[in-house]
Amino acid sequence: MDPVHVIGGGLAGSEAAWQLAVSGIPVIIHEMRPHRRTDAHATDRLAELVCSNSFRSDDADYNAVGLLHEEMRQAGSLILSQADIHKVPAGGALAVDRDGFAKGVETTLTAHPLVTLRREEIAGLPPADWDQVIVATGPLTSPDLAGAIRELASEESLSFFDAIAPIVTKDSIDFTKAWFQSRYDKGTGTDYINLPMSRAQYDAFVDQLLAGEKHLPKDWEGTPYFEGCLPIEVMAERGRETLSYGPMKPVGLTNPHDPTVKPYAIVQLRQDNALGTLYNLVGFQTKLKHSEQVRIFRQIPGLENAEFARLGGMHRNTFLNSPRLLDPVLRLKARPALRFAGQITGCEGYIESAAVGFLAGRFAATERHGRTPVLPPLTTAFGALLNHITGGAVAETFQPMNVNFGLFPEPEDDRDERGRRIKGRERKKLYALRARKALLPWLAELATLA
Repeated sequence: MDPVHVIGGGLAGSEAAWQLAVSGIPVIIHEMRPHRRTDAHATDRLAELVCSNSFRSDDADYNAVGLLHEEMRQAGSLILSQADIHKVPAGGALAVDRDGFAKGVETTLTAHPLVTLRREEIAGLPPADWDQVIVATGPLTSPDLAGAIRELASEESLSFFDAIAPIVTKDSIDFTKAWFQSRYDKGTGTDYINLPMSRAQYDAFVDQLLAGEKHLPKDWEGTPYFEGCLPIEVMAERGRETLSYGPMKPVGLTNPHDPTVKPYAIVQLRQDNALGTLYNLVGFQTKLKHSEQVRIFRQIPGLENAEFARLGGMHRNTFLNSPRLLDPVLRLKARPALRFAGQITGCEGYIESAAVGFLAGRFAATERHGRTPVLPPLTTAFGALLNHITGGAVAETFQPMNVNFGLFPEPEDDRDERGRRIKGRERKKLYALRARKALLPWLAELATLA
């Protein structure tokens, strides 16, 4: 049987390759690192996490991201299984030891007899005799390949900035000022390190963010940011109180060092590795120059002597106008031998990228077996995300999107026993219950197609 070629060894490419292999299809992964490096990656490992180590909420009842986690676990996702193996404390979120996670994904994949890993760049379109190709090159698609895709599709790719948060060593944090606590004591109740700020300290910090020297390559100017990964200084530019109502909000926390005084703002740090020696600054993605990051972030109470294991940075994200360019099973209309997966399709977030990789892998495997792919129900997280990418969104205004309940069809039965419309938190539960009922028959049908 001829192999399916997967270009890109990120989360989407790794998940797609695994789904092909476990479906009995030979797969070749083409990963350009280390021969061609990117501005964002620090290693050559498959499935390296770049922006954060968090897969976000793991609440499958009231959060669409957590629901997608559950669906992927039930579907046999490699990414979710490795995330669960390498998870670290993060309250109600699923966060991982990023090094252990990437190593686990790569080791599992390369140990499979049907998986071949080739360290090489695919510059330009794949050879014509590759009849099944999954392009999962993500936000850092090489210029040659991106240019070839644009020319083939007769469409300009859209671009935006993604920013990366810095990481500090735990033993460099001053715990006479810092303390462990999760907001509202979720998770273990002690999953985050908290650093309090008074009003004067907060105002001084915002002033420094606004005045700090930023790094902005000239050829990227004018590119819009993705709202879910805004640099902290861009948030500050939107209003002096934006941060205190956003990543630095002080709610649900009490400073044990001075419980009678309510902090005006709080910086939270989340564990970044299994050893608990590294912590990332939550919401502190930044385009500040490295020297400015050290100077400004060391003014945060508790980080005066901070040692930075990694400083923040920026990278460019490129994605297709997928509602216009892709068919319902993620194939390029102009060349159906090419299927796309991950962030390049216009989904946003680690778990969303992996989910689209899962779908691309299963669709390709089904076709290789000579059968017709079966789409996930629209009422599942899988289906809602796929539908948004391949036609549910308006092509003229298409932008990257995280999975959320706004992508799902409205519940049919949304009235309580008194006939009142169910709203808020309990309405989200309706979406989750309906998704679970729809998922199992689809998974059973998928199993018959492998």
